[in-house]
Amino acid sequence: MTGLGLVASPAMADGPGSGTPYVVTVGDSYISGEAGRWAGSSNNSEAPADALGAHAYHDNASHTAELIPKCHRSQSAEAYIGGGVGGLDLACSGARTTTSIGDDFKPGIDFYDDGAGHLGQAKMLQQFAAGHNVTQVVVSIGGNDFNFASIVTSCVTDFLTSPSWFPDYCKDDSSVVANFTSANVTAVRGRIATAFQNVRTAMRNAGYGDNAWTLLVQTYPSPIPAASGFRYGQSGYTRQSVGGCGFWNSDADWANSTALNTINTTVRAAMGQSGLTNTRLLELQSAFNGRRLCENTVGLYEEVGLSSWTQPTAVDKTEWINQIRTVTTIGSDYYIQESLHPNYWAQLALRSCVRQTYTQNRGGTCIIAAPGLTNGEPRMILN
Repeated sequence: MTGLGLVASPAMADGPGSGTPYVVTVGDSYISGEAGRWAGSSNNSEAPADALGAHAYHDNASHTAELIPKCHRSQSAEAYIGGGVGGLDLACSGARTTTSIGDDFKPGIDFYDDGAGHLGQAKMLQQFAAGHNVTQVVVSIGGNDFNFASIVTSCVTDFLTSPSWFPDYCKDDSSVVANFTSANVTAVRGRIATAFQNVRTAMRNAGYGDNAWTLLVQTYPSPIPAASGFRYGQSGYTRQSVGGCGFWNSDADWANSTALNTINTTVRAAMGQSGLTNTRLLELQSAFNGRRLCENTVGLYEEVGLSSWTQPTAVDKTEWINQIRTVTTIGSDYYIQESLHPNYWAQLALRSCVRQTYTQNRGGTCIIAAPGLTNGEPRMILN
């Protein structure tokens, strides 16, 4: 198959149950590798944090362009666990459960096919799996069905446009609240369950029995701390102008205790609703605790006295979540869509988590195990 989804593969004997085993990732920006170029943040220069350079998101065969513009499938993405296991990243930043064909093509986890090379992720998976030995499919989906990006925008806008003595909270904005009504939660749960069923259908169509592969479903990590964990106060604009984390304390607490919990609970419930019997759960809600954006245990490069991501302590002293950018990235190499996403350190941490689920043949809760790096990756443990 050629087109905008996959690089054409030569004819081969590999297929279901034979040949090199593969891990394939499907879903949204929290698994595609969005923000995977950057290892921490600096307001002085891009250089200290630029781990992968200008070709970070180029996923064609020559690493010179994106197969689907703005999917941002980074080279640090979690699909590539190594150890003799092949990896394929079909996820796309901005993807919902179903395909969107607006200003930017965003393949959902469905069988969309316009006959011109635009395919849904389930269709891409089906075509790839038919000629390769796919043993695990990893999925992150649902956040965009809850309008994650617009919620973040509302929270930061409210922070920047109201004073500390009379804050306007996003948690009670009608446009935000509408995402978390029982009716909407039920609807999103159904769409996520259907996405999981579409993965199963794709694998069945490619010739796999349900017991021949595993669907690993991951929950979403907390990207910002609760109010007590911020290193910048909420008065003035420093929290956003310096830290890139413009949330009121009350909204930060709500984001962790209500919004994130609701999204992750919905993802878990969708697993049961889907009826799939070969699923495992990778719990990531606390995976980045201690390394989150603006958390008081880490800092910008200039705040922690470091000058490069290559320094031994950078992984422990800098943030694992990209800053929120609100106005423009013109004149820089940053993208607004990288805001509040797991960066290079976090992507490699997630890769370690996925590898552990693969080698240990189980799901679990993945958290930071110890400081430092092992084989270039943060030390994570699957409990």
